[in-house]
Amino acid sequence: MTTLRIANGRVIDPSQNLDQVADLWIRGDRVLGVGPQPQVQADRTHNAAGKIVCPGLIDMHVHLREPGREEDETIATGTAAALAGGVTSVACMPNTEPALDSQAAAEFVILQAQRAGNANVFPVGAITKGRRGQELAEIGGLVQGGAVAFTDDGSPVMSAEIMRRAMEYCKMFDKAVLSHAEDLELTKGGVMNEGFESMRLGLRGLPAAAEEVMIFREIALAELTGARIHILHVSTAGGVELIRRGKRRGVRVSGEACPHHFTLTDASLRTFDSNYKMAPPLRTDADVQAILDGLCDGTLEVIATDHAPHAPEKKMRELDLAPNGIIGLETLIPICVKALIEPGHLTWPQLIEKWTVNPARVLGIERGTLKPGGVADVTVIDPTAEWTIDPGQFRSKSRNCPFAGWTVRGRAYAVVLAGTVKYCWG
Repeated sequence: MTTLRIANGRVIDPSQNLDQVADLWIRGDRVLGVGPQPQVQADRTHNAAGKIVCPGLIDMHVHLREPGREEDETIATGTAAALAGGVTSVACMPNTEPALDSQAAAEFVILQAQRAGNANVFPVGAITKGRRGQELAEIGGLVQGGAVAFTDDGSPVMSAEIMRRAMEYCKMFDKAVLSHAEDLELTKGGVMNEGFESMRLGLRGLPAAAEEVMIFREIALAELTGARIHILHVSTAGGVELIRRGKRRGVRVSGEACPHHFTLTDASLRTFDSNYKMAPPLRTDADVQAILDGLCDGTLEVIATDHAPHAPEKKMRELDLAPNGIIGLETLIPICVKALIEPGHLTWPQLIEKWTVNPARVLGIERGTLKPGGVADVTVIDPTAEWTIDPGQFRSKSRNCPFAGWTVRGRAYAVVLAGTVKYCWG
């Protein structure tokens, strides 16, 4: 087996409370150890001086669109974009056409990812058949097919009874339920956050309460069933507080924040640019601050992109007709550096924890660590690299990025997947 030495980097592994300048040793597809390895000779050595060496980043909220919407993204292009962004593992959402609601559908995703040979892909199964919210999907079969969690993301499960039964079934398999928290009765026809800006622009709004009433329901049902519930793309101050209170009561609830929700506000829609249209929508300055507070105090323990690619011709439609969503895999690192590291909200170990061991724990996957014997998925980050975001250079098929033209710092310098260098050094 080949032995790889990544030398002189700042090795940060929150799973071991490790933060030191040292060498990382990899033998075959496994981590050998950190620090001196007597009597071990490296077949290859890469110098990571001045760089951060950490477990491969995990994005637990990605839309790969395949099968059914390959004009927006494919498993091959989405996973190539993931590597370019420093992400070694993605959990893909089931809102494909057809939905990922069967064992065969989950196995198809895994097979396509293996054929692509880029980042790891962990399929997330649909809670209900066809994501229609009417009948539970075959949860046991999906688990056998490789599904690591369950959601109808893109749509909420409106029936509390069906969501309760889903939690009970998922608890049997120790799988988390991931909730798209939205009351469709309150958001029907909405384009942006309901508030001063929507009134000013004359656009129908989506109230914060539409998210918060569903988060309240999910926490209540998780408390009833003892299941694990993860709230996707939290966007409101009230939502953050509900999760915080649920944790205090001992409910098995976790929450995630997306970079656009802690960097942008609904004032961006003054441009009528559909690249700022998403669900849940961009909210207010107060909501942004609440999300930052939630990240700092651990209420929101995961950062994920909600990478939602759309072909350019779809996003170029009128604002009320354009689909929701933006891409985010290739801007994850620099946007988090700009919004979290540079202002001093989080330290590097705290940020990396939200990218690695925490999402791995929610999904129940053996990733996100550099412990000896673990799978050698590694991301090397250049924290000082300055560059300008240009979606035209992205590996994603889509270009719907609200951060185009931003001058940022930080990017993936190299990516190692199961001991193999998958993304170019330097």
